This record gives sequence, C-alpha cells and structure tokens, in this order.
Amino acid sequence: MSRTAGDIHPGAVAGTGGRRERTALVVWMLLVTGSFAVGAVLHGLGLLTIDHLPPLHAHFRVLTVTLLPAALFAAIAVRALPRLVAGGGFGRALLISYGSALAWTVLLAISADGLAAPFTHREEYLAVLPEVGHDPLGWLAGFTERLPEYPTHVRGHPPLPVLVVWALSAAGLPGPLAAALLVVAVGCAATVAIGLTVRRLAGEEAARRALPYLVLTPASVWIATTMDAFFAGVGAWGVALLVLGRSTRARTCFAAAGGVLLGALPYLSYGMVPYLLIPVVLAVLVRLPRPAVTAAAAGAAAVTAAFAAGGFLWPAGVVATHAEWVADPGAARPYLYFLVANLAVLALLAGPAAAVGLVRAAHDRDAVALVVAAALLAVLALDVSGVTRGEVERIWVPFALWIGPVAALAPGRMLAAQAVTGLLLQALVASPW
Repeated sequence: MSRTAGDIHPGAVAGTGGRRERTALVVWMLLVTGSFAVGAVLHGLGLLTIDHLPPLHAHFRVLTVTLLPAALFAAIAVRALPRLVAGGGFGRALLISYGSALAWTVLLAISADGLAAPFTHREEYLAVLPEVGHDPLGWLAGFTERLPEYPTHVRGHPPLPVLVVWALSAAGLPGPLAAALLVVAVGCAATVAIGLTVRRLAGEEAARRALPYLVLTPASVWIATTMDAFFAGVGAWGVALLVLGRSTRARTCFAAAGGVLLGALPYLSYGMVPYLLIPVVLAVLVRLPRPAVTAAAAGAAAVTAAFAAGGFLWPAGVVATHAEWVADPGAARPYLYFLVANLAVLALLAGPAAAVGLVRAAHDRDAVALVVAAALLAVLALDVSGVTRGEVERIWVPFALWIGPVAALAPGRMLAAQAVTGLLLQALVASPW
C-alpha cells in the first residue's frame, strides 16, 4: 500500500485524484440508493414479496436511545483508535484492535434485540441439535438423505456449522447466547488475522493504518448476528496462517493448520468455495515455499477425508442442497435485479471509504490490492452464478472484511463515514440474522 491517508495533502481533493474519489463516492451512493429504490418498486409490484427492504432481507425500523452507547464508542474510536494502534508494539496494536472490534460489534447488537436473539430462530442451526443428540457421526452419515426435513439454514449449508454448535453444547456451553459469543469472538478475530496478513504483504505501517478500518467496518452489523461471521474468522485465520512463522519448520506447521481451516470452509458453507481464491493469490504473492504448500494441501485433504469417513460426501451435499434451493421461494427472485443489488449490499458492508480506497488501490496495484481483487472476483463469481439472489448481507461478510485494508487508503476523515454507515444500518435495518 504505497500511499496512505497521511500522505494526502488536504488540497489534493481539488485535483484529479480528488475528482476520482468524489466520483467513487457518487457511484457508491447511486448504487446503494438505486438498488433500494428499484427494490421498493419491485416489492410494491408484487414481484419481490419475500424481501420487505430489498436488496436486504430485512424490515425497516428506527432505533433511538438504545444506539447511543454504540454511537458514543464510535465517536471515541474514530478519534482515538488510529493513534492507539500507531504506536507501541504490533501485538499491542492487534490486541487493542481486537478488543475494539468486540466492543463495537457487541454494542451494535445489544442496541436492538441482543446478542442471542438471531440464534433463537426456528430456522437456525441450533434448532436441529435435538436430532443430532449424542450421535453426531450417525447424524452426519444421514445428513444428505434427511436434508429436506431440516430448518432453512441447515438445508442451505453443509453439516459443519451444526457440528460446531453441537460441540459447543457438548462442551457445556449450550444455547443461543453461547453460540452468539463464539460467533462474535471468532468473527472479530478476523481483524487480527487480516492485520497480520497485511503486515506480511505491505509492512507494519500499512497494517497499523488498516486496523481502524477493519475494526469499524459496517459489516460489524452482521458479525454479531450470523454464523457467516464465524466462517469469516475461520477463513481469515486460514489465510493468515499461510504467511506466519520465521523458520521453515514453523512455516510448515502454520501452513498445515491454515490448510485445515481453509479445508473446513467448503464444509461450513458451499458459498465459501470461491473464497479459496484469496489464499491461492496470497500464496503466489509471498512465494509460499513448497513444503508449506504441501502441508497446507495435506491439511485441507485431511478435512475432506474426515468427512468422507464420517459418511458425508461434499458433491452429494451440493446436489442435495441445490435441489432444496430450487424449490425455495428465494430461487424465484429476479436475477438481473440482484445481479446489481447484491453488489450494492457489498458496498454497504465495505463502506464508503472502501469505494475511495479501491480507486487508489487500482492505481497502486500492490500486493494488498491484488488480495482485495481476489476477494472481489470471488464475490463476482458467486453473484453471476445466480445462487446468491438476495440475503447476501450475511453471505458477503467474509469477503467484505478483506476489502477493509484498501479503505485505509481513503482520507482519514472517511473512518467516521465508516462508523456512521454502520450506525445507520443498525438503526434503520431490522435483520433476522
């Protein structure tokens, strides 16, 4: 990341770069407002009935005083966080960022229905735990055959999310609150993982600049409410582990662990398969040593072998889930509308600073920009496929977090815009997850 917010003279806004940035913001606003406007028309005409606030699968609401703690935290964080993470050891900066991400996410969530509420829904993963009982392997073996009997989120995903919440319950931490706390803890940990990755790619200074934007990302609105945030944390750490370690032995061990996490992604969500483009691009950029590549591949293969031994074959799961998706009302959503509107939702999750940052990253074309490009390409692949017609505010979370580093290329004042975007989303959008 060769240019920074601190390198930009205030007068630069009046120049060519300033015009490009203003254009990026205008495009961002038009994309978002246009998608909501067209969505409202489609909903009014009865062509889009299952979404009440398209392109979001949500309802409109207005939060007031309950949002004040989050707003106060954001105001403090916008001013203090860049300074706090700029000095001291990098470990300290990561710890501050992780704590701040937790605080921001939790304060947003408790301003409405609280942390546990989304996980109490009858269509969520916890609803199927009684059927898993004390025989997770037996349940896994029959997962594909019994798929039509399961709740919506279980039918739309591989079996690993259910096994995660089952393991949590078996460890003595049952219930929606424990699941929510796990998701928040792992989802916010993506901030640390991406920070470490950026340091490896572009240096410590670039990573420190990116951390506040990773913390105050508007995507935090959904980190505390959806299992996809857990996928985001697992994926981010799977990527980060590929570049950690000083010695050959340490790099190989970390890469093996990263391979396990990355290999688990297709068993957490079928939509995470394109996400694997991110570690592939990263491995090329850092010239990952052959032993580390072999270890990562072995780790990923071990996950596939374990599920196959347990009786779940991933291709069979894809076929069964696709059959359920075709029969679901969501498959009838208008393809062309969501082809564009899905990108508007990604723009909301990434925030306006990301729009400005992407303009500058397109000119820099450094290693971080290439990883961000990989994340964008993965989103486009899912979008064009047509299997993500709406409800992407949760699906895009793992990808949106990887756009955060380029947001740091925007002028410093754009950090406030990120926080305001998150507050507005939480204040005005009532999401079921």
